[in-house]
Amino acid sequence: MRTVAALVVFLSLGLPAAQAADPHAGHQAPAPAAGASMTALSEGTVKKVDKANGKLTISHGPLVNLQMSAMTMSFKVKDPAWLDSLKPGDQIHFLAEDVHGALTVTQLHRK
Repeated sequence: MRTVAALVVFLSLGLPAAQAADPHAGHQAPAPAAGASMTALSEGTVKKVDKANGKLTISHGPLVNLQMSAMTMSFKVKDPAWLDSLKPGDQIHFLAEDVHGALTVTQLHRK
């Protein structure tokens, strides 16, 4: 009788019986934001090239894959050779990703 009462309570809450039986059911990683593309390139303008630290400062539009607003910030770069061909004022398309806790430009193309 107790099991039936518990099942009635869970069903009245709108939970499937499988979730009611398993306390970990339904625990999953959050889905990406609607319309977010994990490979969407963002647009930006190079503000500073820091070869010594392997970083680019970029004024950029929204970073959809990271759910970040437009701003100016510094990023590590996947390929330090990119720093040799860029200068402040260059217009770029890029992909920034969280690589081991550091925001890193992993793809880069000049406009």
